[in-house]
Amino acid sequence: MTANACGPLDGVRVLDLTSIVMGPLATQILGDLGADVITVEDPKGTLSRVMTAGPHPQLSGVALNLLRNKRNVVLDLKTTEGRGAFLSIAATAQVVVTNLRPATLERLRLTYEDVAAVQPDIVYCQAQGYPSDSPAANAPAYDDVIQAGTGLPDAFRRFSGEPLFAPTLMADKVSSLTIAYAVLAALFHRERTGEGQRVEVPMVDAMTAFMLVEHAGAATARPPQGEPGYQRILNPERKPQRTKDGWVSVLPYTAENFEDIFRAGGRDDLAGDDRIRSPRSRLQHTDALYREVAAILTQRTTGEWLEFCAASDIPVSAIPTLDQLVDGLADDDHPVVGRYKVIPQPVRFSRMGGPVVRRPAALSGQHTDEVLAEVADRAHPPAPERGNR
Repeated sequence: MTANACGPLDGVRVLDLTSIVMGPLATQILGDLGADVITVEDPKGTLSRVMTAGPHPQLSGVALNLLRNKRNVVLDLKTTEGRGAFLSIAATAQVVVTNLRPATLERLRLTYEDVAAVQPDIVYCQAQGYPSDSPAANAPAYDDVIQAGTGLPDAFRRFSGEPLFAPTLMADKVSSLTIAYAVLAALFHRERTGEGQRVEVPMVDAMTAFMLVEHAGAATARPPQGEPGYQRILNPERKPQRTKDGWVSVLPYTAENFEDIFRAGGRDDLAGDDRIRSPRSRLQHTDALYREVAAILTQRTTGEWLEFCAASDIPVSAIPTLDQLVDGLADDDHPVVGRYKVIPQPVRFSRMGGPVVRRPAALSGQHTDEVLAEVADRAHPPAPERGNR
């Protein structure tokens, strides 16, 4: 790990006023891309430090990756000194990312207008549960609540008969990716024009857009041509398939794929079946076709099907456990806790890059003195105090 390794965002300073997962994952992505991310943490700490067990009281297993490539400053923003220090850092930054609710930002006097007073070309990304101009603007919002309000439980109901949440922080992570690309777009605009701006990412909007890509479907047209919901995805036969010794995911997608599997299973009688002839007919008969494939897959082992499908150009995957996925990650060394597993940056650049972990996850307040010393002599004064709102 080298603190001076470059990335495509080298030279961009991001002031990170976020907590838990949504905001920190977005700023982790920016940090992985080379930005100098400075996280401002409340003196009481942040939940991501204790979300799971970990090798240090301040570094949960989640925090070891979520807080990487960031410097950490502890400030009490409710005090004049803490607010002034925040604005002094903001005056040196190109980006501010926050997931504080609008009323909280107003109360702390750290709105876009406050920050733009000390850094006029700032890209100020404000992410919260609901749009700031909606009645729910200041309502608390967490992953389950946003999943519930954006159609995911209803998709499960249509699939299995029972509304469920995804067993992952789906809304948080979708919103994180949305924050990251929104910031990059605003930085591109700033590079072209010199203009900063306020960017808003409501979680409910990000997750609704994500859910409706395919599930708006036939209901998109006016008048509707059918009910919402993409039927192949919602078919209860769409699931991992049993093999002779385990599980596999085989997805025949073309008529040729189906024919190859049917013949491999001794079902030559199905090779010319009208149900596989066109995408529309395959979609109309998804449940029956998936059942036929599932019955055939029990005849061979997982390894045999992986080999057969690879040779036949049929989409296929083994089904590793979470334990296997974690074990397969590369190791790195943290200066405080020692060895840990690194979740890799999921993009590869041919001309830009550097190691993913330039800075290991910091302890709370580890860089407070360092960062405040850097900005102490800056010419930009803090924004003038404003009256109570």
